[in-house]
Amino acid sequence: MNKLKGLSLFSNVGIAETYLKETGIDILIANEIDETRAKFYKHLYPECEVINDDITKDEIQELIVKKSKKLGIDFIIATPPCQGMSLAGKMDPTDKRNQLIYYAIEIIKKIKPKYILLENVPQALKTKINIDGNEILIPEYIHRELEKNYNFAEESIISAMDYDVPQMRKRNIFLISRKDMKYIWQVPPKKKIITLREAIYDIPSVDPLLKEGLEETLKLFPDYDLKRKEALKISKFHHPPIHSKKHVISMMHTPSGDTAFNNKKYFPKKDNGDKVNGHYNTYRRFEWDKPARTITQNNGVISSLCCVHPGKYIGKDKEGYDLYSDARVLTIYELLIVFSLPTNWDIPDWASDNLIRKVIGEGIPPKLVQNLAKELIKNLSWEKISQLLLIIFRK
Repeated sequence: MNKLKGLSLFSNVGIAETYLKETGIDILIANEIDETRAKFYKHLYPECEVINDDITKDEIQELIVKKSKKLGIDFIIATPPCQGMSLAGKMDPTDKRNQLIYYAIEIIKKIKPKYILLENVPQALKTKINIDGNEILIPEYIHRELEKNYNFAEESIISAMDYDVPQMRKRNIFLISRKDMKYIWQVPPKKKIITLREAIYDIPSVDPLLKEGLEETLKLFPDYDLKRKEALKISKFHHPPIHSKKHVISMMHTPSGDTAFNNKKYFPKKDNGDKVNGHYNTYRRFEWDKPARTITQNNGVISSLCCVHPGKYIGKDKEGYDLYSDARVLTIYELLIVFSLPTNWDIPDWASDNLIRKVIGEGIPPKLVQNLAKELIKNLSWEKISQLLLIIFRK
């Protein structure tokens, strides 16, 4: 069958689109407001037309619709920013970031694509927005605006770990099919879960450079240079960011799956020696025999939500306390694997490590999107075959 022609809204750098072309969906137009992310997107997809501007402007909406109709766009993926919907936020119905779904829906109604994928955090199901002075839950608004002409998949909360992603990342995803389409897009059967042991256990260990300098690093990690050289043979991205010595020492004494707050002596401390007050999921290592917890934008900091390498037992210190390797966050190379991105992902040379980490944390695991897209393309292909067989038998 012919490939679907796609439009991507709130595109970021195009992580979600990584495997779509090989699956049967060509993204021909993308819209991203941030100039740096739009430049990154264009680097990854040079044949796609990237509209780097604000979707809330009337003229930009009109431009997107005009170009989409001209190219015959029949698939839309839209991933509005989710910061205003987070549990940590106020979930204010007037938060401008939450209102962006309105512009996506307006564009959808004008283009009338065959199939739509709308993605956000699960909290979107409980988030209200203000439309014409009235508050309404986001899912109610989407259904109200589209259900006359579209069918919705039965499931909407989907976990990335069920679809070839070694990460527990739940998303709210609406799979939407135009009513004149014979196939109603549905969530595919779940697949075998991939643990971190399966995903990254055999990757060479590497130690972090300390903020206090190379001399202090070598005192703590005498094999630092050797391990770094071996790590860089794997990938130029297999190196951790710089960490503070006190954070590293805390994590050296923290076993897989645990938080440094549970350490008897080497718990997170302030400069005056007092114990840091923090969330129980910070200063926490991943577990080997589970997928990683959700990778956030702030994945380069030990004190952020669970983002530290699981580590391996390496012996005891002089005081008899257990010690564990890899007292650092995941390297970018490991993040690519945990996020189901290819390890040879074509990252532009000008992109900083901080930018790479942030856009990964903002993204949708592409293997999740690929599995959803495969289910769509498989059924559309079978539908096409069935139609051809029917014509043959009638003859």
